[in-house]
Amino acid sequence: MHKVKLIRSAIIAAIIFINIGCDQVSKNVVRHNVQYNEQISLIDGFFTLTKVENTGAFLSLGNELPHIAKMILLNIFPLLTMLAAIVFVIKYAKKSKLLLVGVCFIVGGGIGNLYDRVLHGSVTDFMHMNFGIFQTGVFNMADVSIMIGAFVCAYYSYFSRSFPQPTL
Repeated sequence: MHKVKLIRSAIIAAIIFINIGCDQVSKNVVRHNVQYNEQISLIDGFFTLTKVENTGAFLSLGNELPHIAKMILLNIFPLLTMLAAIVFVIKYAKKSKLLLVGVCFIVGGGIGNLYDRVLHGSVTDFMHMNFGIFQTGVFNMADVSIMIGAFVCAYYSYFSRSFPQPTL
């Protein structure tokens, strides 16, 4: 039984650290190789790299908040949320591998962006997609991790009502 818990903990840590690593490596490459607001088209007008620094949250929300409000809303609250999510994963997400993976992706992405905010004072965003009638804001790999995790958790939530889930 102890060996199973150890393996489970190693898998949780690996998923989280792989998400953080992908985020930080990609941001580091962009920080050193792309100029601010430079437009590098990777897929003919559909997928573009452009480096921006975001001192707010998603889509720059909160950029104009006073320093103390930004500290609470963008540093302390996310830190407490990540800690709660880690406790949830360790103690309560034993029912489903899918839920476990989803929450780990959210935690890894959240830590990646929080790390930037604390270390650099802003989050480096660099990817943009144009779907013609719809385009994204500029985002990063941590945001991708968070969105994948949210979709996985939503999928689990929807389908867990209908189908029994395997346990880890």
